[in-house]
Amino acid sequence: MTEIACFHVDAFTDRRFAGNPAAVCPLRAWLPDATMQQIAAENALPETAFYVPRPGTDDFDLRWFTPEVEVDLCGHATLAAAFVHSRLRAGAPSRLRFWTLSGPLEVAREGDDFTLDLPSRPPVPGDMSEALVAALGRRPAEVLVARDLVAVFHQAAEVRALQPDLTALSRLPGVFAVSATAPGGEPDADVDFVSRFFAPAQGIPEDPVTGSAHCTLAPLWGARLGKSTLRARQVSRRGGELRCELAGERVLLTGRAVLVKSGTFYLGDDAGPKDLSV
Repeated sequence: MTEIACFHVDAFTDRRFAGNPAAVCPLRAWLPDATMQQIAAENALPETAFYVPRPGTDDFDLRWFTPEVEVDLCGHATLAAAFVHSRLRAGAPSRLRFWTLSGPLEVAREGDDFTLDLPSRPPVPGDMSEALVAALGRRPAEVLVARDLVAVFHQAAEVRALQPDLTALSRLPGVFAVSATAPGGEPDADVDFVSRFFAPAQGIPEDPVTGSAHCTLAPLWGARLGKSTLRARQVSRRGGELRCELAGERVLLTGRAVLVKSGTFYLGDDAGPKDLSV
């Protein structure tokens, strides 16, 4: 029987039961893809991260799975993986490098803060389909596109008020996910921009705090506001805070994380521990 440790971490927050939850499974070697997908489905969290040591280096290979699919980039689960490694390994280095489907990603730790070095994905103008407008339930001021569709609204309150038809969003052809965003303003006048993120086709109806989305939102609002450092808030039910910094073709996202629980997956024919008495 194989035992796999699993940690539940809330990322982009400094308090439990807020931010974005991720599961993290440190591995000695890769499990079959189907098994990792089953573990992610069993966790039923927005993302489950798996990482293994890279032979001959201090680096790691890192992969991310939603309950439905493997994805090419996930910010909050990368933060969670770095947090778990820093907690598991005494004297862990303050800078980690993960090799991923999006290339090498570095995470620097300073005190309780973790800064992710992610690729910048600026958006370009897109088409505003009536199907998108109907699915969102409100017409945005404009639509942009990168990996995700970006629906830009005039006011933060409009983003907060959205009640999208998630089934209709999941049926938009060729759409990975939809970000809704607006500049900061009441009730979010203390931040530069707000957002929400919907990815029902990927098994995530609404993501609480989405690092990868800010690879697009930070360069968008940085250009429009004339800033290289921005404060962002994702106004989901759980909510989360990010500090964004533009660095050429990279975006630096800084946040914190907290451990919620830990446990063990038991894989194989054996039913698990023999003594389950309490």
